[in-house]
Amino acid sequence: MATTPAPAQDRSAVRTLLRLWPYVRPVRARLFSAALVAIVASCVGLVIPLALKWMVDGPIAGRDPAGVWLGALFLLLLGFTEALLFGLRRWLVARPLSHVEASMRAALYRHLQRLPVAFHDRWASGQLLSRGTTDLMLLRMFLAFPLTFLLVNGVTILVGVIIMLLQDWTLGLVILGPAVPVMVTCVIFERRYAKLARRAQDQVGDLTTVVEESVLGIRIIKGFGRHRSQERAFRDLSKTLRGTELRKARLLATIWGVIVTLPEVAIGAALVVGVVQVADGVLSAGTLVAFLSTALALRWPVESIGFLLAMSQEAATATERYFEVMDAEVEGAGGAPAPAAAPGPGTGSAPDANSGSAQGPGSGSAPGSGTGSGSAPGTGSGSAPGTGSGTGSGSAQGPGSGSAPGLGSASGPGTRSTPGPGTRSAPGSGNGSRSRSGSGPAPDSDEGFAPAFGSGSGWPSGTGPRPGSAPVQEKGLRFHDVRFRYPDAPSDSPPVLQHIDLHIRPGESMALVGATGSGKTTLTALIPRLYELTSGRITLDGVDITGLSREALRAKVAVAFEEPTLFSASVGDNVLMGAKDTAGHADLERALAVAQAGFVHSLPQGTDTPVGEQGLSLSGGQRQRLALARAVVAQPEFLVLDDPLSALDVHTEAAVEAALRQVLADTTALIVAHRPSTVLLADRVALLSGGRIAAVGTHHELLRTNAEYAYLMSGEEEGAR
Repeated sequence: MATTPAPAQDRSAVRTLLRLWPYVRPVRARLFSAALVAIVASCVGLVIPLALKWMVDGPIAGRDPAGVWLGALFLLLLGFTEALLFGLRRWLVARPLSHVEASMRAALYRHLQRLPVAFHDRWASGQLLSRGTTDLMLLRMFLAFPLTFLLVNGVTILVGVIIMLLQDWTLGLVILGPAVPVMVTCVIFERRYAKLARRAQDQVGDLTTVVEESVLGIRIIKGFGRHRSQERAFRDLSKTLRGTELRKARLLATIWGVIVTLPEVAIGAALVVGVVQVADGVLSAGTLVAFLSTALALRWPVESIGFLLAMSQEAATATERYFEVMDAEVEGAGGAPAPAAAPGPGTGSAPDANSGSAQGPGSGSAPGSGTGSGSAPGTGSGSAPGTGSGTGSGSAQGPGSGSAPGLGSASGPGTRSTPGPGTRSAPGSGNGSRSRSGSGPAPDSDEGFAPAFGSGSGWPSGTGPRPGSAPVQEKGLRFHDVRFRYPDAPSDSPPVLQHIDLHIRPGESMALVGATGSGKTTLTALIPRLYELTSGRITLDGVDITGLSREALRAKVAVAFEEPTLFSASVGDNVLMGAKDTAGHADLERALAVAQAGFVHSLPQGTDTPVGEQGLSLSGGQRQRLALARAVVAQPEFLVLDDPLSALDVHTEAAVEAALRQVLADTTALIVAHRPSTVLLADRVALLSGGRIAAVGTHHELLRTNAEYAYLMSGEEEGAR
C-alpha cells in the first residue's frame, strides 16, 4: 500500500537528526546539563575500580580491617553518588523533552491545517496520525536516552580505555583487539536497520489507516456483513508488520551477539594474560583487579551500542517522516486585499454581454425610448450591434440606485451625467421604460435576465462608477477563462474544467447543473481556493481571489459542501464555526431558523448538545441542515452551496427553500443543484457539460432550448425522449 513518498535511499542519520535542533534549542541548557551530569556519573563509576585496586594492594594485602571498612564505605558513597547523579539526569530531561514533543506535535497540526487540499487528497490519514503519535514518541525517547548515552557512553569508553592503558598497556591492547570488527559490524547494521525501520513505521501508518477507516465506517461494515473481510485485511497488514519487526529483531540480535561476544573474548584473554603476569610478578594483583573491573564497567557502554544505534535509526526515520510533512509547501498567504482600479472619467464599461452597455446608435430600442442603454442588468439591449429590441413595459431599476426608472441624458458613449437622482438618458434622447426582450439571452453565453435589485445590493448607482470601485461588469462573482487540472494528474491529461467563463451578478443566485462527474464540486472548490487554478482567474467584485489573503477570501465566501461534516463538539460550536468570533446566540438562532434546524432545541442539552464524532448521532438530513446553518450564519457576501438539500424530505425542503430565498436576496450565490426544486431557488442556471459551460439562462429557457438540460431535469431515460 503506497501511501507515502519514497524515502531517500542514501540519507545521513546524523544530518537528519540535526533537523531537530530548532525544537531542541529552547531547552538546550537543561539537555546539556543532563548530559554533563550523566558523564560525571559514569566517570564516578570508573573510580570504583581504582578504589578496589587500593583496597586489594593496601588494606587487604596488609590485613587491615579498618582500612577494609573505610574502603567499603568509600565504595558505598561512590555508588550512592552515581545513582543520585543518574536520577538528577532523569529529572533534568523529563519536563523539557515533554515540551519538545508537545511543540513538535502542535507545529505538525498547525502545518497540516495550512497544507492545501491536494496534499490531503494524496496522503492517507493513518500515515499522518502515526507521524503525530508514534513517530513523535520515538523522537522523545531518542532525546531522553540514546542521544544522551551515545555521548556519555562514548566518553566513558574513551576514559576507561585510557585508564586501562595507563595501568598496563599490553592488557589494554588485548582489550582493544575487537574494536575494528565491532565498528565494521555497526556500520553494516546501521545501513540495513535504517531500511527496516522505515518500512516498519510506514506499515504502522498503513495499519492505523485501516483501523481508522474501520471505526468510521463501522455502520457500512456491519450493514454489509463485511467484518470478516476487514479482519482479514487487518490481519494481513499485521502479519506483514510482524514480519518486518521480526527481521529487525534478528538483525538486532546479530549485532548484539557480535558486540557482546567479542568484548567478552577480549576480557577472557586479558584475564589469562594478566594472571600470567601476576604469577611472574610483573603485575600486582590489585592492578589486575582494577584493570578487569574497569573492563567489566565498560561492558554496558559497549553492549548498549547495538540498541542505541537501533533507537537512533528509528528516531532518524521518524524525523525523516515528520519532515516529509513539514517540508510540504503550504497554501500561499495571498496578497493583501486591494481595491479595484477605478475607471477614469469618460471611460465606459468594457463590452460585455452582462453589461448591456450601448455601443452607439442602433444598439436596440424600447418602444417610446431613445437609442442606447445604460449599463444595467435586465436591459433589452446587448453589447453587440444589431441585438434585438426590447419589448414590454417593465422598467429597469438603476443598479443599486433604488427603484428610479432609467431616465436622463448621457453626454457621450461611456459617460453618464445625472440631472436628477436616478435618472439617465442616452444619446438620441427620449423617455421610456426599458424591459427585457422575451427572445432569450443575448449572444454571449453569460447573458440572461437578472432581477433588478434595490439599494444595498452592492451595485454602483446610476451616477456612474464610484472612485475605487470595480466597473459594473466586474461586480459579483466572475470566472475568466478558468482551466483546472488536478495537481497530481499527468500534464498531458485533459483538464477537468476548461474555458469556464461565467458571471454571477451582485445579489444574483445561479444554479450549477450537470451530470454526475461533470466537475460541479470541483468548480465550487476553486472559489475559496481549496485548489489553485491551472490558468485563468476568478474575481470577486473585480478583485482577483489570488490578490486576497486566504483569511480575507474565506471571510467573504461561505461554503456548504456536499458531505455535511460535523466535529466532536456541541451543535452551537459546529454552527458558529462559520461565523466570526464575535457571533452570539442571536446569530446562531437566525442561522438555525434559515436551515429549519429547530430540532436542536429538542435535544437533551439544546444547542449545547455534543453531536459525537462526525455528527453520527444525528440523521443525514439533520447534519445537512446544520451544515447549511454554518454556511449562512456569518451572512457572507458570497455563498457556495453544493447540493444543500439532497438529504431533506419534501416538506422540510420546501420550508428550507422558503427561508433560503430571503438569504439569497442579500448575497451572491452559486448553488450546485440536481433537482428542479433546488434549481428554482436561483435566478439563472448554468449547464456544465464536458468541463465547459454549455448554456446559461433561466430554468424555463433551458428547458425549452437545451435538450441535455431538459434530460437532466426530467429524470427520463435518454432513449425515451
